[in-house]
Amino acid sequence: MSALDSGFYFAESENTPMHVGSVAVFDGPAPTYGDVVRLLLSKLPLVPRYRQRVREVPLQLGRPMWVDDPHFQILYHVRHTAVPSPGGDEQLRNLAGRVLGQRLDMAKPLWELWLVEGLADGRWALISKVHHCMVDGVAGTDLMQLMFDLDPDATHAEPREWTPRRDPSSAALMAGAITEAATAPLRTLTGLPGVGAAVRNVKGLTETSRTLARTVPSLAKQAVTPTARSLNGHIGPHRRWAWTQGSLAEFKEVRTALGGTVNDVILTAITKAFRDLLQGRGELSSDKLVVRTMVPVSVRSASRRGSLDNQVSAVFVDLPVGDPDPASRLRSIRGQMDEYKRAMQAVDVPSIIAMGDYVAPSMLSLGVRAGMQAGQMWCQAVTTNVPGPRVPLYVLGKRMRSAHAYVPIAGGIRCSIGIFSYLDTMTFGINADFDAFPDVDVLSGGIRRGIEELLELARAAEGTPGEDRPTGGTPTRAAAR
Repeated sequence: MSALDSGFYFAESENTPMHVGSVAVFDGPAPTYGDVVRLLLSKLPLVPRYRQRVREVPLQLGRPMWVDDPHFQILYHVRHTAVPSPGGDEQLRNLAGRVLGQRLDMAKPLWELWLVEGLADGRWALISKVHHCMVDGVAGTDLMQLMFDLDPDATHAEPREWTPRRDPSSAALMAGAITEAATAPLRTLTGLPGVGAAVRNVKGLTETSRTLARTVPSLAKQAVTPTARSLNGHIGPHRRWAWTQGSLAEFKEVRTALGGTVNDVILTAITKAFRDLLQGRGELSSDKLVVRTMVPVSVRSASRRGSLDNQVSAVFVDLPVGDPDPASRLRSIRGQMDEYKRAMQAVDVPSIIAMGDYVAPSMLSLGVRAGMQAGQMWCQAVTTNVPGPRVPLYVLGKRMRSAHAYVPIAGGIRCSIGIFSYLDTMTFGINADFDAFPDVDVLSGGIRRGIEELLELARAAEGTPGEDRPTGGTPTRAAAR
């Protein structure tokens, strides 16, 4: 494992399962359980990681390793269940919340897939769970598409026999870890640039330093900005899960009229949701108050696309929940994101991530676990946007209607929002600690209200008459109230 993957693995604990997930809904009728199993068996040769389990190196002399599971049984990983027919969104969300809130068996390959029947209109669903140490969001989307087709009449290869490689002994694991520790610095030295490249690097370093110097004042400002720390705290074993949606056309309309990027508009709509939540709790204490969210950023290059490791960094964005003006909130978020883009272009983020490869595995394990147990107060949420396909997808000839992302919570952060785009729809999957967020529907409804609020501003700026305004996604019941 890489150091980053090892961090996700070590972060796993009784109350903090570290898998990512999704719920995909399809047109009916549902395929048989056997058909789903055979489809996955035909795809598994393309993703050997799904037949591997984690082996820790004795005495933690090295990072955990992936080894073939000699007892791999796909019938354990593919499950079959149903909701009382005709099941609606609420029944599916409740089921998915229970399934996604349960830990994976860490002694087996770290994934599960659930076939769900009984949905209204003859529809069915797939609930997927994959541990974060296996793939990040972008790579995970690529891997999940292996079971999807662009053609409803696509055919699939027959499953092939598989023979696991021999499980290495503890002595072999230790020997490999010692060899890796000795040779990794040498590989780094052999990759050092020549004189000409060094001169270019010095010039680049000068510009990088200037960019970082401009960024430092903003980071210092974040340190003294009041955050909604009531959202931080202990995480229990249970989860609440809610979702809402909007259309990509809505976000593009706001972007065109008010500026920024689609991601800036998304974060501004989420800001409205947290503002409503804190206002409803009587905790909107200042117009300077922010909810600081971690926004994962993929640093995966095109040449690394599809590789089975994590290539992610993160930025911390202050959502100005205390600001009553939505236009001002958008400007604030846009300014922060522009600054982060300049900083990340100036810094070799992949190289910084790779520095973790030189941290002693035992120290990495202790550091991650101690940090997860102690919690933190720096940020209050995680918000991640995973771009999906703009073309229809099919599984066993059945068209996917919608998909919702599930992002784990850990380290004192008791709420996460996973955004997933498919065709012209963007869905927001909200995962929250059960005890800390009895009002999670306020967040899902608030996102929808935030979208509507920004659309009103955009159409007012363009002079669009109110009666001609098209409608967006369907509001949740909380939004209707």
